Amino acid sequence: MSAPTPSLNLGTLNAESGWGNFPTITAQRLQPHSLDALSSSLQAAQNAQPMRPIIARGMGRSYGDSSLAPCILDTQSLNHYQSFDAQSGILACQAGVTFDEILSRFVPQGWFLPVTPGTKFITVGGAIASDVHGKNHHLEGSFSDHLLSLTVCLASGEHLECSPQQHRELFLATCGGMGLTGVIVAARFAMRRISSAYITQTTFKTANLSDTLALFDAHQHATYSVAWIDCLASGAQLGRSLLMLGEHADQDADQQVLPHSNRTQNALLAHKAGALSVPFYAPGFALNPFSVKLFNQLYYHKTRGAHSQDTVHYQPFFYPLDGIKQWNKLYGKAGFCQYQFVIPHAAGLEALTLILTKIAHSKRGSFLAVLKAFGAGNANYLSFPMRGYTLALDFKMDATLLSFLTELDRMVLDFGGRIYLTKDARMSEQTFKQSYPNWHDFQNVRAHYGALDAFQSLQSQRLGL
Repeated sequence: MSAPTPSLNLGTLNAESGWGNFPTITAQRLQPHSLDALSSSLQAAQNAQPMRPIIARGMGRSYGDSSLAPCILDTQSLNHYQSFDAQSGILACQAGVTFDEILSRFVPQGWFLPVTPGTKFITVGGAIASDVHGKNHHLEGSFSDHLLSLTVCLASGEHLECSPQQHRELFLATCGGMGLTGVIVAARFAMRRISSAYITQTTFKTANLSDTLALFDAHQHATYSVAWIDCLASGAQLGRSLLMLGEHADQDADQQVLPHSNRTQNALLAHKAGALSVPFYAPGFALNPFSVKLFNQLYYHKTRGAHSQDTVHYQPFFYPLDGIKQWNKLYGKAGFCQYQFVIPHAAGLEALTLILTKIAHSKRGSFLAVLKAFGAGNANYLSFPMRGYTLALDFKMDATLLSFLTELDRMVLDFGGRIYLTKDARMSEQTFKQSYPNWHDFQNVRAHYGALDAFQSLQSQRLGL
């Protein structure tokens, strides 16, 4: 007698959205607490009538609809450490472990993440699926460039380990593959050794975009670099910025710059939980061109001289917004879109000038307008980075925003750029397939491992994957 087919207990319906609160759908959520339960859930979803495509979801910090589906598999309970080598810094853990938890545990031991985006509230699995990048991409690449191996739970329920050498095609499709090859359940990667939790930060106040890009090039060997741009500035001040460079402060060599109270036992002090929280959605009128312009003016002029240097904890340097819980509510109930694109280096000044001019004329202000320099991309089939510049901006949702972003899409494509899938909520299939030329190879890998029907998201359906 054959074993009974596991039933799919879908629980109750919930309102679900990405971090941008757009779009919002009604979905059912599974939360397996073991790897066996995960395999059973996948098998049951495929045997259901009709079949229920699944997408894995960690902390829900992707902005749009990439972790949304009628059936969401929550991986946060798969959060166990497996091993750590204190000599090499190699960490093995399940995919539900968060960057926040890793930093809290390993910074006091003298280890830091090799690559981190602008929030620590993401899971290791989410970091791999999005192939996250950070302020050191120009030197260190993306998070997946530091992976030794990862384990994927396939549609069949089989757990398959892959790496740059073993099952390479599955590895290249899973890193940056937005969860569409299977459920990432574990990973091994190398941490970075540090002697203090502090960053020596140098801030340059630039006059315009040309000045900003010239400083990026002049300081291309800085470990970390990022620029905040005043996206409402125009004319001769278009692209004026605060460019921030960072280096890990050395406890022994940099005694003179470390805060006095942190020169000995507190030099490896991990971050603290944020104390502030946004309790409700801000009213729609709170975010407008006038309030954004005032904020941008004040923020730009907080640096008085041409440059300054100080020593800061890693928390405000890498994660300035993590100190405010639920900051996404500041954009109101309608939500917002974060729009992030990359432009090739050779087209940087011309393309960014045209795009920033269009944004400034639209008066669609963004508190967050972050520019980074990218090094070369990697071999992942849906790799976002390329050697050039990436700009990320937040836009409050309104009736005309989507058509405006479509106009920006055309400009980005004209210069050979592309849009970041982790931030996307509305890109067209045509735009995606034109700018991600390896999508055919990606689909072939999904087909080979039986993932095409089993793993889908609202984003993948919109993009024709």
